[in-house]
Amino acid sequence: MENRIKGIHHITAIAGDAVKNYDFYTRVLGLRLVKKTVNFDDPNTYHFYYGDENGTPGTILTFFPWGGQISKGKRGTHQATEIGYSVPVGSLEFWQKRLEDNNVIYNKPAEKFGQKYLTFLDPDGLKFELVEVKDDNRKPWVTAEVPEAYATRGFHHITITAEKAEPTAYILTKVFGYELKQTEVNRFRYVTDAVEQAAIVDIVEVPGEASGQVAGGSVHHVAFRVSDEATLMYFREKVLALGLHITEKIDRNYFYSLYFREPGGVLFEIATDNPGFATDETVAELGSGLKLPAQYEAYRSEIEKVLPKLEA
Repeated sequence: MENRIKGIHHITAIAGDAVKNYDFYTRVLGLRLVKKTVNFDDPNTYHFYYGDENGTPGTILTFFPWGGQISKGKRGTHQATEIGYSVPVGSLEFWQKRLEDNNVIYNKPAEKFGQKYLTFLDPDGLKFELVEVKDDNRKPWVTAEVPEAYATRGFHHITITAEKAEPTAYILTKVFGYELKQTEVNRFRYVTDAVEQAAIVDIVEVPGEASGQVAGGSVHHVAFRVSDEATLMYFREKVLALGLHITEKIDRNYFYSLYFREPGGVLFEIATDNPGFATDETVAELGSGLKLPAQYEAYRSEIEKVLPKLEA
């Protein structure tokens, strides 16, 4: 199989209150809770995975909701700062009203790279853009409040803010196979042709701007997609050859992954398509039960007592 990075696999962010996070993403944004598990390193904290019906790579947004123990983050350089979702052309009016009705902070629609978009903040201040895309045929998850004509299709792009674009761009182009496709002022758009969607990384270059702080309302890491473990290890060798530190292969139950910090300071992950989310639940059951890593199963009753209760 060809060794390619196939765009964005998932994006992981940090939240505060778990109940507010769950309500916002499932009810307001209309995403599916694909998996309800816990942090591998902190089993008293949820790890939520939101996405489409099947938990398809390129649609998966995950959160560690650390509650009141987490401080508020700050956007700046050396950080992934905006998450872009694809929505159908003509849907921004629906989303503007929906955000207003739910007291969500947003900016009125604007345009870049020839596409209309709407910016908003989630309850913790995480920044999003809804981008109108006319040729995104991915099947959305649909709810009673967010019908198919307006529903998100999955990721459109991720934005990285950097003092200098070149160090991050080097990884994207020389290691991951992206190409610089468009530039608007200080925003550089890199695209891979390995997939049709979830294929864009924007770098915004802001020399002299202060570094961001990764905490509540911040992106923790960006995961890039590969087909299988053999491809994963191919890219491990490519990263090692640059003299960068990269982890050993880690089993995350629903994918295998590697982590490294790219030269611009953002934590990157490379994650496999296999085995997917329908390994311990059927597709119909996804997100309905608390799924624990094997090492924590013996402590299920204690963990369930600590975790906040979620309303279906």
